[in-house]
Amino acid sequence: MQAITQLQEALGNVGYLADDELATVLHLATTMARPLLLEGEPGTGKTALAEALAQVHGLELIRLQCYEGIDASQALYDWDFPRQILHLRALEATAGETRDGLEAEEAEKSLYDERFLLARPVLRALRESPAVLLIDEIDRADDEFEAFLLEVLSTWSVSVPELGTITAVRPPYVVLTSNRTRELHDALKRRCLYHWLDHPTLGREIEIIRTRLPEVAPRLAEQVADAVQRMRGAGLVKPPGVAESLDWTEALHRLGAEELDLESAARTLGAVVKYREDTDRVRGLLDRMLAG
Repeated sequence: MQAITQLQEALGNVGYLADDELATVLHLATTMARPLLLEGEPGTGKTALAEALAQVHGLELIRLQCYEGIDASQALYDWDFPRQILHLRALEATAGETRDGLEAEEAEKSLYDERFLLARPVLRALRESPAVLLIDEIDRADDEFEAFLLEVLSTWSVSVPELGTITAVRPPYVVLTSNRTRELHDALKRRCLYHWLDHPTLGREIEIIRTRLPEVAPRLAEQVADAVQRMRGAGLVKPPGVAESLDWTEALHRLGAEELDLESAARTLGAVVKYREDTDRVRGLLDRMLAG
């Protein structure tokens, strides 16, 4: 338990406040060399946890942003085609100056050298371990890509036909995030430790704001956190996350506000509300909250 407490303190020192449950599963993921799958609504701090983990351990954060249509090559590696062409032309230019020249087979082989390899995030994380590999929004990728990731996360190795198999000396710390736009396969979930990240409670959100923005007036932090909590229960198209809470608080602070009032709230809604349909609903909510 002491190790978990120390991890919580270390995360707090870089601005991330983790509760006991989250700190425990993160500790287990790092000590067991297991990927950590974080699911939850957008803005609950999933990506920020990977960033904080990298800061705590002083490691490079390598991010793979998933999207519809992503394939293995975009996650693993590619060859630097322009440099390969320049290399081939240089060989052709110097071949005539040598007695025997360069055999075609040798020339082709020289094109697939390490210096021409463009390592993408997954390969970089295996070669540059230890590192933190963030696989962001895995739910946006398709089943085939998910199966590819499962294989890599099971063996901690990839095969580059021209170079052979590359295996991590030490597995990277892996954090996968999902907004649950689709269900992930059980096989991938079994490979990972799992945690659902919900929006913070009112008290926790106030603490987050005051930790990340210590220069802000305490009363303003409390009012913003309370307003955002109410917005999340108002049926908005896009309920605000913690990132929006911080943005809104900072925007109000930069305008000199020490308390939340109707005028300053209305002028800064763009920091917390991202859809036109939500704007009128939030204005009405703030009118009721702040009237008088």
